[in-house]
Amino acid sequence: QVQLVESGGGLVQEGGSRRLSCEASRSVFSFGAMAWYRRAPGAQRELVARRERWGSPIYADSVKGRFTISRDNAHTLYLQMNSLKPEDTAVYFCYAGEPGDYWGQGTQVTVSS
Repeated sequence: QVQLVESGGGLVQEGGSRRLSCEASRSVFSFGAMAWYRRAPGAQRELVARRERWGSPIYADSVKGRFTISRDNAHTLYLQMNSLKPEDTAVYFCYAGEPGDYWGQGTQVTVSS
């Protein structure tokens, strides 16, 4: 049906930056909503950033001012992460829906202190 593939994860030093990418098998504009979630070790999945087709992006308080969600003109959703902290360490998941409800497999981001 729909595939979402995340990339860009890895080991990052505290205070560093990283950009995650999510490539969808169809246009990002075909979804009513796209988002980034994350699951930290021992924690539940949480919303990081969300963008509706015609709306403004929203961010979790913990990442506001540091992370930016964006999309290109075709198939890719991005998450720009700046001023990274050890507590940002998590598996990051791409989500797309409306219509449907799709998830990527996740990409690991580890921030070292």
